[in-house]
Amino acid sequence: MASETECLLKLGDNFWREEELKVEKDFLHKYTMTRLESLKKSSHFGTVLKNRVLNNDFYTIYRKKNFIKKASNQKKLYISFVMKKKVGNAVKRNRIKRKLKGVVQKMLRVNNSINLNYTYVIFGKEKIYSEHSNSLFKNMEKSFNKINKE
Repeated sequence: MASETECLLKLGDNFWREEELKVEKDFLHKYTMTRLESLKKSSHFGTVLKNRVLNNDFYTIYRKKNFIKKASNQKKLYISFVMKKKVGNAVKRNRIKRKLKGVVQKMLRVNNSINLNYTYVIFGKEKIYSEHSNSLFKNMEKSFNKINKE
């Protein structure tokens, strides 16, 4: 009987520790991380795609000054990753988009070379699939620094 109550107490303590960690993690995520928000409307894509900024072997970047109204004080980066259907199959396209998204998230954590006052659309190319993330990170960092100087 005593062992059952001890087990229940231990489970209860673990539960509350896990809850505290979740709350702390949510707090840190809300107030320190920049949230990536993708474009939803076709008209938003059309507006951004009128302004091409940079083109290289791995991707093409389009950007436009923010025209989407922000509802909250939360830091948001409006960015979408797009692939053409001619590139591989769905698995390959999704992997390329995940790589691009990971590089952008890493850039936001490490340094603030991405301007949050702009909306971006990034068209990935097939060459990214075989490229390592570290070299892609350096390439994208150079690209965004170049864009910000304009």
